Amino acid sequence: MSTNNFTMSTSTQSLPIRFQEHLQLQNVGINASNIGFSTLTMESDKFICVREKVGETAQVVILDLANPNSPIRRPISADSAIMNPAYKVIALKASADGGNAQAGKTLQIFNIEMKSKMKAHTMMEEVSFWKWISDKMIALVTDQAVFHWSIEGDSLPVKVFDRHNSLAGCQIINYRADAKQKWLLLVGISAQQNRVVGAMQLYSVERKVSQAIEGHAAAFHQFKMEANTEESTLFCFAVRQPQGGKLHVIEVGTAPTGNQPFQKKAVDVYFPPEAQNDFPVAMQSSPKHHVIFLITKYGYIHMYDIESGVCIFMNRISGDTIFVTAPHEASSGIIGVNRKGQVLSVSVDEENIITYITTALQNPDLALRIAVRNNLAGAEELFVRKFNTLFGQGNFSEAAKIAASAPKGILRTPQTIQRFQQVPAQQGQTSPLLQYFGILLDQGQLNKYESLELCRPVLQQGRKQLLEKWLKEEKLECSEELGDLVKVHDPTLALSVYLRANVPNKVIQCFAETGQFQKIVLYAKKVGFTPDYIFLLRNVMRINPDQGLQFSQMLVQDEEPLAEINQIVDVFAESNLVQQCTSFLLDALKNNRPSEGALQTRLLEMNLLSAPQVADAILGNQMFTHYDRANIAQLCEKVGLLQRALEHYTDLYDIKRAVVHTHLLNPEWLVNYFGSLSVEDSLECLKAMLQANIRQNLQICVQIASKYHEQLSTVSLIEVFESFKSYEGLFYFLGSIVNFSQDPEVHFKYIQAACKTGQIKEVERICRESNCYDAEKVKNFLKEAKLTDQLPLIIVCDRFDFVHDLVLYLYRNSLQKYIEIYVSKVNPSRLPIVVGGLLDVDCSEDIIKGMIMNVKGQFSTDELVEEVEKRNRLKLLLPWLEARIHEGCTEAATHNALAKIYIDSNNNPERFLRENQFYDSRVVGKYCEKRDPHLACISYERGQCDRELIKVCNENSLFKSESRYLVKRRDQELWAEVLDEENTFRRQLIDQVVQTALSETQDPEDISVTVKAFMTADLPNELIELLEKIVLDSSIFSEHRNLQNLLILTAIKADRTRVMEYINRLDNYDAPDIANIAIGNELYEEAFAIFKKFDVNTSAISVLIENIGNLDRAYEFAERCNEPDVWSQLARAQLNGGLIKEAIDSYIKAEDPSAYMEVVNAAGNSGNWEDLVKYLQMARKKTRESYIETELIFAFAKTNRLADMEEFISGPNHAQIQLVGDRCYDAAMYDAAKLLYNNVSNFGRLASTLVKLGEYQAAVDGARKANSTRTWKEVCFSCVDGEEFRLAQICGLHIVVHADELEELINYYQDRGYFEELIQLLEAALGLERAHMGMFTELAILYSKYKPQRMREHLELFWSRVNIPKVLRAAEQAHLWAELVFLYDKYEEYDNAVLTMITHPTDAWREGHFKEIITKVANIELYYKALQFYLDFKPMLLNDLLIVLSPRLDHTRAVNYFTKVNHLPLVKPYLRSVQNHNNKAINEALNNLLIEEEDYVGLRSSIDAFDNFDNIALAQRLEKHELIELRRIAAYLYKGNNRWKQSVELCKKDRLFKDAMQYACESRDSTISEDLIAWFLEQKNFECFAATLFTCYDLLHPDVIFELAWRHNIMDFAMPYLIQVMREYLSKVEKLESAESTRKTEEHEKEKQAQPIVYDQTPLMITGGPAMGMGMGSMGMPQPPMGMPGSQPQMPPGMMGAGLGVPGAPYHQYSSM
Repeated sequence: MSTNNFTMSTSTQSLPIRFQEHLQLQNVGINASNIGFSTLTMESDKFICVREKVGETAQVVILDLANPNSPIRRPISADSAIMNPAYKVIALKASADGGNAQAGKTLQIFNIEMKSKMKAHTMMEEVSFWKWISDKMIALVTDQAVFHWSIEGDSLPVKVFDRHNSLAGCQIINYRADAKQKWLLLVGISAQQNRVVGAMQLYSVERKVSQAIEGHAAAFHQFKMEANTEESTLFCFAVRQPQGGKLHVIEVGTAPTGNQPFQKKAVDVYFPPEAQNDFPVAMQSSPKHHVIFLITKYGYIHMYDIESGVCIFMNRISGDTIFVTAPHEASSGIIGVNRKGQVLSVSVDEENIITYITTALQNPDLALRIAVRNNLAGAEELFVRKFNTLFGQGNFSEAAKIAASAPKGILRTPQTIQRFQQVPAQQGQTSPLLQYFGILLDQGQLNKYESLELCRPVLQQGRKQLLEKWLKEEKLECSEELGDLVKVHDPTLALSVYLRANVPNKVIQCFAETGQFQKIVLYAKKVGFTPDYIFLLRNVMRINPDQGLQFSQMLVQDEEPLAEINQIVDVFAESNLVQQCTSFLLDALKNNRPSEGALQTRLLEMNLLSAPQVADAILGNQMFTHYDRANIAQLCEKVGLLQRALEHYTDLYDIKRAVVHTHLLNPEWLVNYFGSLSVEDSLECLKAMLQANIRQNLQICVQIASKYHEQLSTVSLIEVFESFKSYEGLFYFLGSIVNFSQDPEVHFKYIQAACKTGQIKEVERICRESNCYDAEKVKNFLKEAKLTDQLPLIIVCDRFDFVHDLVLYLYRNSLQKYIEIYVSKVNPSRLPIVVGGLLDVDCSEDIIKGMIMNVKGQFSTDELVEEVEKRNRLKLLLPWLEARIHEGCTEAATHNALAKIYIDSNNNPERFLRENQFYDSRVVGKYCEKRDPHLACISYERGQCDRELIKVCNENSLFKSESRYLVKRRDQELWAEVLDEENTFRRQLIDQVVQTALSETQDPEDISVTVKAFMTADLPNELIELLEKIVLDSSIFSEHRNLQNLLILTAIKADRTRVMEYINRLDNYDAPDIANIAIGNELYEEAFAIFKKFDVNTSAISVLIENIGNLDRAYEFAERCNEPDVWSQLARAQLNGGLIKEAIDSYIKAEDPSAYMEVVNAAGNSGNWEDLVKYLQMARKKTRESYIETELIFAFAKTNRLADMEEFISGPNHAQIQLVGDRCYDAAMYDAAKLLYNNVSNFGRLASTLVKLGEYQAAVDGARKANSTRTWKEVCFSCVDGEEFRLAQICGLHIVVHADELEELINYYQDRGYFEELIQLLEAALGLERAHMGMFTELAILYSKYKPQRMREHLELFWSRVNIPKVLRAAEQAHLWAELVFLYDKYEEYDNAVLTMITHPTDAWREGHFKEIITKVANIELYYKALQFYLDFKPMLLNDLLIVLSPRLDHTRAVNYFTKVNHLPLVKPYLRSVQNHNNKAINEALNNLLIEEEDYVGLRSSIDAFDNFDNIALAQRLEKHELIELRRIAAYLYKGNNRWKQSVELCKKDRLFKDAMQYACESRDSTISEDLIAWFLEQKNFECFAATLFTCYDLLHPDVIFELAWRHNIMDFAMPYLIQVMREYLSKVEKLESAESTRKTEEHEKEKQAQPIVYDQTPLMITGGPAMGMGMGSMGMPQPPMGMPGSQPQMPPGMMGAGLGVPGAPYHQYSSM
């Protein structure tokens, strides 16, 4: 806790407040400049919000006071930020920077945890102040009004009231609202007449009226007065006026109904003389303690009691202004932040406030009131004294109130009740006891003793309803004793008491007695009590088994059962409750744990023996898996549950014995059961079932085999059925799987079984549909089977191509009928094969023809023809073929067969081949190739069978037919094939094409395709031959343009010598295209001839220029033509050839300015400026291009025709004069550039030009007109280079004001060594209006480099205007350590400043400066470096440094350090100054120094004042010291640590008899005292013996002393002691006699008073027991008769604790005399 500014009137007095520093904001990274009213807000004790600016970045820092070391930093630019008082919600007001019209009006609310915007709004007026008045509401204050804005929903700010005129011009500092937000307060301050005046506006929401009040700080408070039922709303405010300060506490509004109005309080607020300008700045009230905390500007805290207005405490807690405060909820105090960044809180110290008010303020009434109001300790003595006073005065009513209201219940004891019971009731008045209980009931709950004493008579009178009422109102403290008292009268009510008193055993006993067993478990779990549940369960079972079942289920419903399940089952078994036990176990064992196996077995056994159906259901549900399965299986078989037995049997013998009884088992279950058996066991069981009763068990065996054939293997199952010759079973089994099986054996066996069982239709189906059986095997089986129906065999042979075998089998077995059935009904498509087979067996042709004619189905004619043709019996089909053609058949195969027959018979085949449209040309042609090639060509030509025809023609040299076919066919691919060079017949074919085919054709398309084919085949010579035949010979195609083009082009490619001939002979061709192709083939003369022949002169000269490359011929051709386009082309060629002058002449002849850019570039590169002037003058006449005029000006400049240039630019033109000027400048033609820049008024470039001409003064004037930084720089640099420093300085003053240009200017000067001139320039610039930080910084850096003696003066004047980090680096590089320390100090880098002083003390260290800075460092480690530095450099000043550092120094570490370096004596003054901290290390170090100095007086003082050191270690060290006074201190230390024996022994050793006697007495140990007596006697020191008797009087036994004195014959020395002992014993006897006499007298008086008194009133409400009240209003309760229990009068104070008859009691009373 920081108490730097917290002064106390007395250091030893306990204060009524608790003051604490929670946080130092600067220690968590908050800059001190950001700690202020405008940048820091604190809406509650949860968050502090600070707005910072780091460099150019604005950010908001949020400190959670619960975790202040982890601040939240967000880059937010806002004018204001306030945190919600309860949640991580921040409200932001937009920054007013940037000139935004909405700045200061835009408000936003963000949820920081959700990272989302909650609300936003733009106000019409700027918000000057805002504050959270609750966690849901923000108050917004503008210059005109006050608004409330809720953060819930979409609500907008709502105007609440307008600002009062009295607040005009005030700075708003606070806004308050009462708890119900019915009263609102706006607080502002303003400066008037040299003082701060406070103005407040109080507004009533209900009345909608305002009142202006003068005040500085205020708060609302809810306060409930002692006699009131509801809270009053108090308005507290403080004001500082010229005549003094006042605190006002008033009740606002109308007092609630039934409330007494609060009396207005107005008290003075004290301001010390040294704080004359002080005034209140903040006020918070404590809702818990009902006090006001008032903070003033000068850091004073005032604490006032709200009820009385008394000032309880006032003191200063901060030397800096606390500018923001908030309620501190944890302590119900106030928390605030001062300008140093300290977060401070002040609250009521509950332990000391009552004592402080009583002692310091001397105000016991206030202490009593606050103690009662807040239930605080510290005033117990006052309450007891006041209670006794009132009780003694007979004011029992007030005494009862005091006893009831005393804090901590100090007077609510059995003794108080007994005192009230002993007071007799007055006639017609309520007894004091009843008054006492009535007050207690009105105030709240009675304690244990009060509740017992009140309820005892009430129950005796049968007034249970009163007791029930008090219990509901929680007026009684329930206890076990109270429950026992009530239980006699009402067990249910007693249960309620036991429950409230938390007496589990009694509660459970009541539940059991009232039959509420289901509540026992719930209650036991709730309170963590464990009763004997088995005992309780037995009781329940005897009464109600069903209820017992519910109770038992509750016992085991948790994971850990409350009782052993076995014991619970035993309880059920004792009563033979099988059904209930079953229900219980089903519920208890539902988790099916392995550990419950025995219980599961027990459950199943009891049900199998008594209720097998229940056991069957349990087993069917498969709830349990851990029971004894073998035992249960045998029981199941015995009771007829074969299914359950099989489920549990594991031995094959048992399974086979049970499984054969299929009539007793569910078939479906049995099938599924086999799925759980192994393969071997399943097969064995199937065999057993079939062997036992095959007729009965066959069906179920088939089902099992069908379902598990994959697991059991089909082969094994087939073997099982075959072993019992059960083909029926085999048929049904295989029938169930055959449709899904791919096993050939399965299908074969199924066919076999079907045949054996007569299932022919099934055989037929499988043969037709199955693809899996072995066809050969099945065919052979069916042949051998000799079935009556051969259809299955027919199907197999048909499907698997055994038709030939089928025909042979059927024909040989005289089954021709089935052959006809086969080809007519089964598969007609097999007719060809059948016919072939019949022909092979020499069947009659008539039968075959009849069969063919009768078959109407679809079959392949080709196959039939092929079968017949293979056997040379084709004519057999002629009638059938002619019949089909007669029927209109168009099938190719039919016509092919007929064509073959006609060809073989030479029956006019050529006519048939040409006219028939249905035969297949390729098939027939192939048939004819060997028989008649000519017929083959006819057939192939008709079907366009190109390759076949060419092959036939080549083989038979039919080239004419081939050429005619190719020309007519027009197929490029076919042409390519025959014209291929690999074709050996190509030459013969080409000859026939040229001589025959093309001569015969008249179709141009035939010609075109043929020519194209020759071109594609790359046969240019043959093509030329072909084209000459067509074009040059007289024909219809002679003038064909394309053919002429093709002839020339072919010649160009194949024979160039003929090209010129063709060009001259032919006229109808495409000249330009041909010419271009000729150029492409480097036939330039031919191309020139074409262009010249057709008068295309531009192209012709282009050939001469570009291809032939003869410019002379081109010039001659241009002169002959004399065309502008021709001259232009020639000029361009000359230009490209570098003939610039000739090109310009040609362009002038062509009057062509189009290539002016190329001409300009070429002329410029070659330097032909005079010719260029002529060309540009011509071009300017043709076109007024800006480029032409620009280049003309530049050409004038290059030819130095400045007069022409000046005349030209002075006239109208479109030239880019600025650009020309730049080019002249770059070309060093400064005179021309000067004219041009002057023309366009470009003073910047003009100045640069003048600089180049050496005209510096004119250049400066030009720069002044240009007023451009770049120009100033250029002129300045030029002046520097010309050493015109005066002019350079003029320019430099215009440059340095621009921070961006400063570095370049400085570098320019420095690079050239002009340091003095640069410093003079910057010194002159410091006085400029636009002087900036960079100038001051750079000058400081220059001083550090070149004039270090002037740097300190510069920094002292302008340190606030320099960039300190930059100058720091410069100073460090220049080794200017004093200046470096100065800068570190100003930059608040105190750590570096201290390090610099330590490192370079000669230059940088100054004592006062060092001590000032060292206290500000952040790194405490520097303290210890500073200590080492002082030890080395200034050891005599070390103590001064230590005293400065002591507030933050770790004294233990400092002492250890000095101990280590052996310099503790040097820092003894420091140790003295800080010893008041009572630090162990300091104490021990100082004590060691004092021991070394043998300063025993100082050591004794140190030990007495400061006890935090190792006492025993010091004592042991001193015990061996040679100085007796130090050994005496050792004894003293042993005494202080209760080592009395060591202390006395040490005194005896040093003969310090007085100390020995004193320590023995203080030890209160009679053994030590008697040992000391004995030692004195041994030493014959009788005087000390006598002195010890006096000193240790009350520790010695008189008989021992008497004996010692007698034995040593020193009775004279012991006689005074013995006399005193005799006197004491006589006094004790006298007192005992007096006490006995008094006791007898009192007993006699009591016997007299115990006489019965007869009352003539109505019967008493309470007939027995002690007198006590019941809080029943005005009902009276008379005093009980004497002699009743509790009526014994109180024992006199003198007799309390007298211990009558107790041995030793009198000795204790007088032992101190």
